[in-house]
Amino acid sequence: MENEENILISSISKEGVLRLIMNDQNSKNSLSEEMMNKLSKEINKSSREQSVKVIIIAAIGSVFCAGHNLKEITDARKQSNNGESYFQKLFDQCSSLMECIVNCSKPVIAEISGTATAAGCQLVATCDLAYASSSAKFATPGVNLGLFCSTPMVALTRAVKNKHAMEMLLTGDFIDPEKAKEIGLINNFFENNKLEKETMKVAIKIANKSSVAVSTGKSAFYMQSDKELTEAYQYTSRVMVENLLKDDAKEGIEAFIEKRKPNFRD
Repeated sequence: MENEENILISSISKEGVLRLIMNDQNSKNSLSEEMMNKLSKEINKSSREQSVKVIIIAAIGSVFCAGHNLKEITDARKQSNNGESYFQKLFDQCSSLMECIVNCSKPVIAEISGTATAAGCQLVATCDLAYASSSAKFATPGVNLGLFCSTPMVALTRAVKNKHAMEMLLTGDFIDPEKAKEIGLINNFFENNKLEKETMKVAIKIANKSSVAVSTGKSAFYMQSDKELTEAYQYTSRVMVENLLKDDAKEGIEAFIEKRKPNFRD
């Protein structure tokens, strides 16, 4: 299936891997209002569809995502309130997209074949997993424009240690895939011509797991991460009990004991 305006192309593999490909090269795949609307719509819809097991967000062109559309922001300044209402709506919309990714019942993987800056870097940091090409670059360069990357900072500080995040935020400098992997912004990087294949390999591996277990685990991962230790164990213990009562857990354990491949219901 293909988006009518062609700025977001989607296709699904036989294994249930949905690829959402940003294709707005005129704006360097910026997170325009339209792009964010389309991404949110597709992710929300896929979260409810049993046929979708894993989502990959990729892009066409040398720029994965340039962040917010600066032309839209500049045009908004012509409004009577100097664009304040528009800016608030814009960042609320972006925050909703990021929360949509985290709250999605399916794992979301970023496949970064080019440059990811500002809110584009935020998108990478927000995804559950991230794989990049060897030529990819990452930056939160808002400080260079007099606009600190405060909303990208939310995702960045949850993905990497504070001093690494502050270095990116305060200098605005680009980092290469080696550094991005070292600090935990991405999982791994590959040669440009191998990126899609390697990302799909990971996605298919996950797609073959129990969707019930994956969905349960993703939700629990984010829920427990900010809890105090004892509360986190109490919460995850309840999650484990509920998971054990599911048919997939029963089937998986029986298959392990019987030394056979599990036959999960989905």
